[in-house]
Amino acid sequence: MDVRQRDHIETVVLTTAGAAPVAARMHDAIIQSSWQRCVHQYGLDPTRMQEARIVPQTRLREHQQRLDDFARIARYGLETLYGQVAGMGYVVLLTDADGITVDYLGDANTDAGLRRAGLYLGAEWSEDGAGTCAVGTALATGQALTVHQADHFDATHIPLTCTAVPLFDSYGGLNAILDISALSSPLAKDSQMLALHLVRTYAGRIEDAYFLRRHRQDWILKLSPGPEFLDVNPEYLIALDANGCIVGHNRRAQQMLTAEPRIAAGGGITLLGMRFDTLFDARAEELGRFVYSRPSEQRIVRLSGSGTLLYLSVMPPMLRLPAETQVPIPSALASLCGGDAALSQQLQRAAKLLDAPINLLINGETGSGKEYFARALHRASARRDGPFIAVNCAAIPETLIESELFGHLPHSFSGAGPKARRGLIQEADGGTLFLDEIGDMPRELQSRLLRVLAEGEVLAIGASRPVPVNVRVISATHHPLDQLISGGGFREDLYYRLNGARLVLPPLRERSDLDWLIDKFLAVPQGAAGFTLAEAARAQLHRHRWPGNLRELRNALEYARAVCSHRHIEVGDLPDGIGEPLASLASLTPGAAARETATVHPPVTDPHTLPPEAMLLMQYLRASGWNLSAVARQIGISRMTLYRRMARYGIQSPNRSDTVAGH
Repeated sequence: MDVRQRDHIETVVLTTAGAAPVAARMHDAIIQSSWQRCVHQYGLDPTRMQEARIVPQTRLREHQQRLDDFARIARYGLETLYGQVAGMGYVVLLTDADGITVDYLGDANTDAGLRRAGLYLGAEWSEDGAGTCAVGTALATGQALTVHQADHFDATHIPLTCTAVPLFDSYGGLNAILDISALSSPLAKDSQMLALHLVRTYAGRIEDAYFLRRHRQDWILKLSPGPEFLDVNPEYLIALDANGCIVGHNRRAQQMLTAEPRIAAGGGITLLGMRFDTLFDARAEELGRFVYSRPSEQRIVRLSGSGTLLYLSVMPPMLRLPAETQVPIPSALASLCGGDAALSQQLQRAAKLLDAPINLLINGETGSGKEYFARALHRASARRDGPFIAVNCAAIPETLIESELFGHLPHSFSGAGPKARRGLIQEADGGTLFLDEIGDMPRELQSRLLRVLAEGEVLAIGASRPVPVNVRVISATHHPLDQLISGGGFREDLYYRLNGARLVLPPLRERSDLDWLIDKFLAVPQGAAGFTLAEAARAQLHRHRWPGNLRELRNALEYARAVCSHRHIEVGDLPDGIGEPLASLASLTPGAAARETATVHPPVTDPHTLPPEAMLLMQYLRASGWNLSAVARQIGISRMTLYRRMARYGIQSPNRSDTVAGH
């Protein structure tokens, strides 16, 4: 530890203790507030210098997959920005909303130094883990900022200068962080003003590019205070559905509209779902007169509240496939979607493949509805009268999965009973076999499954003759199978047998039909009294990022239905943490298995004493009514792993005789 580091630690200690020294005056209020959070909220020790945290490859891939579509669009912006700053020693980082670096551009000649400093792919820069830093503090505050040298909380990081800008999705949620950082720089923080301007510029371009792609099937409104750059660089973007209701907006449009007197007075009112003509002095039916064909200075609208004058340019929805290439979507499939463009496209593709003689592979995050989708495919197909057999390859113990799938003869192995047993593959004969989490199938069984697909026959354990079977296989995974193949964990020939066609389910945070899903999950049988949802509660649901996707939404609404009064759901009836920053769900997923041997906590008496990942686990358990099987499925782990985590944190189910006190 050098003199500068000792002085920095002393400044942080005194500042967070309420006795700020003269040296602390050089740090602005945002930095000092962050230092206070680090000590008093996160329990970080300023005297403890920590090495950079780089997450394992398996966990990194999980985070990359969640941000995959956005990161692909952002990549060009990252490359262009890096071309402007590389000569000044900067690297460019893209992190997700958990602070994990999912994309990175840097100088290979300084690779080792950048990795040690954490300016590298897979580095974790959350504020509660790394202390005050550009990425973490931008996530905590939602503000663009520079954290320069001694602004950092951890003395390890004080040589660095880092500038970060939040990237928001079209629903107002914080989606990612764009950051440029350098190992060294001039002492003056003002030297980073240009860096902040550059990152802001490229962050806006990335946000807008993603917006235009995400809403290409909607009406897109481009607005600007002046006509000169309206068509080439608009300041505000708004997306409308066919009914003239807002289904998306960029961050600048959100800030402009929420400042309107009527919206501002409403407090928690969300813009999503509001009609265009309630905000502007024009009707949605008149949008055609604002297309490019008219001079921009003639395309004028006013905000109906403040009277602010804006110039408007309208992009109609992109043309869909010609009518002759469309096929009717069966009701079993159509019932899965409330108008989301990305999911509708997948349903149209699925409708064409219903009875094609190929196997299907469904990709999607945990909880995004892969099994529901597979069941709908089965019900809509010519095999609807045959069985639908679902197998979770991650839930069956490796010692049993072979006999479960292929069946066995009497006494054919240790533990086999005196009677023969048909395997699940044979049970699916004439129907559909759904193999969920196929990426977790043991490699030694993959060759046996390949033979079933190639030969149309199954050989039970202990048998000498195979039995013919006629099954259609639909498999699903949240793993990137191509990466498992390159790592030797999955057979390439099996992948091509399974992937006759690939269908991708969008995560809930990217779907535009959230309100439709909410209303669907709240629906009650005809004739029964329904539930109503307060606007503030609906806005809270819109703010949540839904790491558990549809499964988490269903659990949250079932919880709210159970605890609300007079069948009216208010914000306080939603599970804890909905719409608020949560610990990373990744800490609950299989990538965290290496931590299962950590210190076991005593039984919980006060849930607020739990670490963040345990509090999140407790939230899921409570929301499900302590249905352990449902929670294990929701976060993508086995029941045994869930038991181990509960034991580790001292969490005991109230359904057991040894119910924890204070639950």
